[in-house]
Amino acid sequence: MSNPIRTAIAALFIAGSALSQANNLVIEANTMDRSADPCSNFYQYANGKWLEDHPVPADRARYGAYDEVSERNLTALKHIIETAAKSNSSNPSTQKIGTFYLSGMDEAHLEAEGAKPLAARLSQISAINTQQDLVRVLAQLHKEGVNPLFNFYVGQDAKNSLRYIVDLSQGGLGLPDRDYYLKTDSKHKKLRQQYKAHLIEMFGLLGDSPKIAEKNTLRILRLETGLAKVSMTKVQQRDPEATYHLLKIKDLQKLSSHFAWQAYFAELGIDAPNELNISQPKFFAHINNMLSVIPMDDWKTYLRWHLAHSRAQYLSTDFVNADFSFYSQTLSGAKELRPRWKRVLKSLDQNLGEALGELYVAEYFSPAAKAEALEMVGNIKLAMAERIQQLDWMGDATKQEALKKLAKVVVKIGYPDTWRDYSSLQIDKQSYVENIKRSSEFEFKRELAKLGMEIDRNEWGMTPPTVNAYYNASMNEMVFPAGILQAPLFHVGADTAGNYGNTGATIGHELIHAFDDEGSQFDGDGNLKSWWTTEDRKNFTARVSQIEKQFNEFNPIDKLFINGKLTAGENIADLGGLKIAFQALKKSLLNKPEPTLIDGLTQEQRFFVANAQSFRNNTRAEALRLQILTDPHAPEKYRVIAPFANMPEFASAFSCGKSALRSEEKRVNIW
Repeated sequence: MSNPIRTAIAALFIAGSALSQANNLVIEANTMDRSADPCSNFYQYANGKWLEDHPVPADRARYGAYDEVSERNLTALKHIIETAAKSNSSNPSTQKIGTFYLSGMDEAHLEAEGAKPLAARLSQISAINTQQDLVRVLAQLHKEGVNPLFNFYVGQDAKNSLRYIVDLSQGGLGLPDRDYYLKTDSKHKKLRQQYKAHLIEMFGLLGDSPKIAEKNTLRILRLETGLAKVSMTKVQQRDPEATYHLLKIKDLQKLSSHFAWQAYFAELGIDAPNELNISQPKFFAHINNMLSVIPMDDWKTYLRWHLAHSRAQYLSTDFVNADFSFYSQTLSGAKELRPRWKRVLKSLDQNLGEALGELYVAEYFSPAAKAEALEMVGNIKLAMAERIQQLDWMGDATKQEALKKLAKVVVKIGYPDTWRDYSSLQIDKQSYVENIKRSSEFEFKRELAKLGMEIDRNEWGMTPPTVNAYYNASMNEMVFPAGILQAPLFHVGADTAGNYGNTGATIGHELIHAFDDEGSQFDGDGNLKSWWTTEDRKNFTARVSQIEKQFNEFNPIDKLFINGKLTAGENIADLGGLKIAFQALKKSLLNKPEPTLIDGLTQEQRFFVANAQSFRNNTRAEALRLQILTDPHAPEKYRVIAPFANMPEFASAFSCGKSALRSEEKRVNIW
């Protein structure tokens, strides 16, 4: 009896197999270094000429394939925005886009204002006398996109994905992560001194004398270090069970009895929720202790700092330069400030992204790109179904549940079906900072309105021009904005092998996130609920530990090794995504003549070259250190060499034998 899933896969790939027979490449042969040995240094082989010809621009900390697309997008968006700003369009959203952009580009007005846009809030902070006052001002800041002390958001209940709930999580730090406050090596000690200098400078810009600025800086360092000590590590936060603590409001009040929660929620404009998730109870218990011992002047200083920090990049040049000097230059290594128009466009995309996106897709995203991407997604989902059935470490019961989840994965391509309504958002030319504040309030109010409502299945977490993609476990959906579906990442009608190696592997990557060490804890309906047998979960965990060990061995810079546990989810997705994309490619060419060589490369070779070229990247040392310490993505070079070392298909494609592979007992094979 034939296997119905296998038959369906074969039928689809035979009927709609090649996305195109065109010879235009996704790979760029002129950027390769053919003198390098592909078996021992494939990253150099695929990218060597590009890496040499594309040093990191002065205004960037890193530069890669995704940045190439982002830069092109910025130019396209600039054209859209300047047209909108000059037009007399009757479309309110178009008018808002143009007005917002002009407010950010009005440097003379920004220079004249200085810190004045912060004056009202600073005055209110200065007037705080009681804990009730403190809580109310904290809530007001949260509504305006300033996030001292902790983070508030509305999301799906991880164990009941059919409802929205309030989620409170740790936050309130000025440095990138808790470890920056706690590590005792010389580099982190130096960074803390540089952070101290930055704080002193910022308090000086707010009008403090040098002596008061230093005193206030010490207050901030004490308070934030205390928060850091009770914050979860980034690895700990990757466990969704560890960050799920559903509490009644009365239990939250017991946990942090000195915090006036009723007053906080009232200031937000909602009733205190009956239930909410507290991601880190230990953290909120510590807040309670802090409220009982930390002087009010320290809290007022802390709120002043976080207000200034949040708004600095939108103020006059002295604030902008101070913010850039520490956060972009010291922490990431950028040499120059990005041009104002690029910074304003980034802000515009963050605040009116769907209004901007609607104009962007109308001009720059073709129906053909969406259709071709959807066809590729279908092929890769079917290849994943076949791989699940072939797994030798998973039993039939778990396989059936995995196939059920796979069948329920929702795919979104390009842009939302319904555009966000910005009609209630006021935008004017008078104040850039006020436009930022009102936009944050608009978004916060939109989030609050979800409470008690049905789940919005149309909502997107990225704007259409974004050069990225994501998987959302609670929605069980993978999303590919229009911005990522363009050259050099995706070419409509181009060489099939190249497209599968690049965009196909990206699609596979996001699909595998549904089955990585985090996503695999959610079922097909988006609930944090086990669907595994005990034995199969044990087998899976053992294989995950193998990929963790592989990445723990990599030492990209200084004595910093990649954190295999922090990057596990992305590494699982890279390897699994590559495998199912390769399988999908092979299926797409069933019963077809053997493809001819292109630029001397077979189709299998073009697949791997295209994948490696999607990760081409030059990164400054400072940014590389920051990435290793805080980013769940490993540095790009290792996202190429590590998966390839686990794939006999790669070694076969380049006739490497065993030289390009890890030893059999160390080779990782999960999905």
